[in-house]
Amino acid sequence: QVQLVESGGGLVQPGGSLRLSCAASGSIFSINSMGWYRQAPGKQRELVATINSGGRANYADSVNGRFTISRDNAKNTVSLQMNSLKPEDTAVYYCNAVLSPTAALRYNAYWGQGTQVTVSS
Repeated sequence: QVQLVESGGGLVQPGGSLRLSCAASGSIFSINSMGWYRQAPGKQRELVATINSGGRANYADSVNGRFTISRDNAKNTVSLQMNSLKPEDTAVYYCNAVLSPTAALRYNAYWGQGTQVTVSS
């Protein structure tokens, strides 16, 4: 089985910073991409940022320039540094990994349980 465990959410004032981290564990043979998605109340889940095994990152326009995604392939971890936070960044943030548990290289998406980020004064 595969587990993704997130940490680092919380309450922060507008303009502040938070760092989210996610560790993947369990039966993992190969990880393709890792990333972060978020879902605000009443809205669909949306992509925040992804990063592939080579380190190439992709960001949503709304966070580009404020958020930075990073990855440690040796530790199967992904982090999201969030700066200049805005109230509209308030959401549950979910870690995502596209990985294959075995050498058969059958990739599927796995999700963490989510961590709340609230930006409010």
